Amino acid sequence: MSYSYLVYGLKVESSSRIEALQSTLSDSPEIDLYFEDGPEPEWASTLLTLPVEIVRRRMEPVGAADPSVLLKRLGEEQGFELCYSDGVRFVTDGNATRVWGSRPPGMASEELMLYLLGPVMGFVLRRRKIPCLHASAIEFQDHAICLCGEAGFGKSTTAAALALRGLGVIAEDIVALEEVHGVFLAVPGYPRVCLWPESVQMLLGREDALPLIMQGWEKRYLTLEGQPARFAARKAPASIVYLIAPRTREGTAPRIENISGREAVLELVRNTYMNWALGREQRAAEFDTLCRLVERVEVRRLVPHAEPGKIRELCDVILADAEAVLSRQKSSSASMHR
Repeated sequence: MSYSYLVYGLKVESSSRIEALQSTLSDSPEIDLYFEDGPEPEWASTLLTLPVEIVRRRMEPVGAADPSVLLKRLGEEQGFELCYSDGVRFVTDGNATRVWGSRPPGMASEELMLYLLGPVMGFVLRRRKIPCLHASAIEFQDHAICLCGEAGFGKSTTAAALALRGLGVIAEDIVALEEVHGVFLAVPGYPRVCLWPESVQMLLGREDALPLIMQGWEKRYLTLEGQPARFAARKAPASIVYLIAPRTREGTAPRIENISGREAVLELVRNTYMNWALGREQRAAEFDTLCRLVERVEVRRLVPHAEPGKIRELCDVILADAEAVLSRQKSSSASMHR
């Protein structure tokens, strides 16, 4: 038995059920990605016999939430292996059309799927030359507003707060971008927003107000199945990118600032997803893509307040600014076509 899903614009066929995803039916027989867990499949065994070279190391400090990881090249890029310090392994073919995942004894399959939906899908997208922002994306007036920034800067919390005010969430943590005729489209991810307990407390008044991602983990998730928040399952033009700055206690926060094109490109370079895994040529191509993005999309700096209770005010600031930006863009577009 297999399961079919649509995630980040890719049709995925999985040998196991993935709880965070919604099964999808499609008239198209084409599959973009095959995922397998369990016994090592023959295609993966063949790749693992090829010469191995460690091409990237991402080392995390002792006690960090995320494990360290090695990226290995198999042969002349016929395949790749992601090896995590907790024993999790993923093998993908060179074209990122097949992925096999393995977990150590005692680890639940749900935990393996969290790796798949995060860094592994990020790696798959990057191998397919799809640019990805480390961001969350919200649907507003049929446009995508991207909240981009480093881990811990509040992307998911802000997206969840906006979702609870009725806006649809397009993607969380990874925003894949599709460039079509000069327009960058934000591609839907999957219908969940993952949150730390303190964020759940801030938004809903109790740390246990949302279900755990899995037993034994601290993180919880806001489902986007319509109650109380919804998933925006269609691509939308990315019209605004807010680069989230570190929190401050300044009286003017939360606020939004203008940012130069050069600053915007440099900050976006630091805040693309899985950028540590890119080679030199991929980095150069991504830089060119980000330059085009900055030319065509409004990029602003968002400065949140350090006080958790200011989250409502932060949302008000974002929505007011987004409405003004989109109104200005519409007026500019209308004058150009007169």
